Amino acid sequence: MADETAMSPAQLTEQVVAAYADTPSPRLRELLTALVRHLHAFATETRLTEAEWMAAIEFLTATGQKCDDRRQEFVLLSDVLGVSSLVDVINAAAGATESTVLGPFYRPGAAARAMGEPTGRPEDGDPALIRGTVTGLTGRPLAGATLDVWQAAANGLYDTQDPGQPPFNLRGVFTTGDDGRYHFRAVRPVSYPIPTDGPVGGLLAASGRHRWRAAHIHAIVSAPGCRSVTTHIFDADNPYLDSDTVFGVKGSLVRKFRPAGPDDPADVSYVAEMDFVLAPVTGSAQARD
Repeated sequence: MADETAMSPAQLTEQVVAAYADTPSPRLRELLTALVRHLHAFATETRLTEAEWMAAIEFLTATGQKCDDRRQEFVLLSDVLGVSSLVDVINAAAGATESTVLGPFYRPGAAARAMGEPTGRPEDGDPALIRGTVTGLTGRPLAGATLDVWQAAANGLYDTQDPGQPPFNLRGVFTTGDDGRYHFRAVRPVSYPIPTDGPVGGLLAASGRHRWRAAHIHAIVSAPGCRSVTTHIFDADNPYLDSDTVFGVKGSLVRKFRPAGPDDPADVSYVAEMDFVLAPVTGSAQARD
């Protein structure tokens, strides 16, 4: 005879966890178990209603529908909830340059550019020289390190958002020589609003949060035998450093964009210095089963 006692939330949670107990991959089993427990705990703690859960499903559905080959609304959602930054912090390599969010506007396939070459056009903003050195943890310069860089133009738009910009504008890949040094011409970054014409914009409006990102240049820095770092170069004079909408700012990534002086190239208005430090690939950095 079936037990007629009403099921409790805790009993249901244990039943669901047990259903995934034989997941072959130990890591997937760990992730699913934790996901079920935390999701069930959230629903129980907040006494989630059926209408609220359906609203959440509709929100996630709309988020997926907003994604295409130029727009990743789920990345944007992860960013504004701070999850992207949290994953960065959890996986940081000690002693290496701090990482921060990839953002929804990265495009693979940017052109390899000669050292010092501009990534964009004169009309894209105030010309800036970005330079520095890529080293290992011991300070040894890393030859053959690559910097895949991208940024928004002075109008606050990336090339993927702005039909007036040519494809891969303000993007480029630079490779260091034996001295580990790099330099390229970009534009001084500006603050810009994240896209708010989708579900994430509605979430920000409903929670009373602003939509502005602190001014930055993106970079993915990598070298043979090293863990790559996805990071930013932030402008020290920007007003949104303390309230970046995606929680991406870290103090170690903030740099002064100083006015160019007599010893700097005549074709730039600002100069920023940023060194990058990469950690070696180790067993702990490998993907777990």
